[in-house]
Amino acid sequence: MASNRQNRILEPGERAPDFDLPDDHGRRRSLRELIKSGPVLVAFFKTTCPVCQLTFPFLDRIHRGQATPAVSIFGVSQEDPETTREFTDEFRVTFPMLFDTADSNYPASNAYGISHVPSVFLVEPDGVISWTMEGFQKKALEDLGARAGVATFSERDQVPVFKAG
Repeated sequence: MASNRQNRILEPGERAPDFDLPDDHGRRRSLRELIKSGPVLVAFFKTTCPVCQLTFPFLDRIHRGQATPAVSIFGVSQEDPETTREFTDEFRVTFPMLFDTADSNYPASNAYGISHVPSVFLVEPDGVISWTMEGFQKKALEDLGARAGVATFSERDQVPVFKAG
């Protein structure tokens, strides 16, 4: 959870707030800059969240499986770079990370109304949110994979239909 107050999470059809966050190379990245290349999925998480640990390898499967990127994926970690790197190594997550931490008072998490993680938003090039997901939702992840041209799940994957964040 990003803050002590209960937020209202943003929904499809709403304009995504711009943010300016450091990435895993120390550069500042804004949403406005990221969406110039096409749709961007921003996935807010904490490394200790079991539902994030379940969800992120499947987001990475979509990230790595795209022949031509239809959707750019960015994790938005609510923790420091070292802890996040341990998470990405353990769960084999290869997409880029941005950092929205307590030290900065979680500006992006608060702007998006994050109260539970994972919270995931697909932002179109016009800056409007077209898709959201809170927690783990198998059908939503299958739909996202289909948009990216990737099978999100294999027959061997035994995953729940839904798991709250």
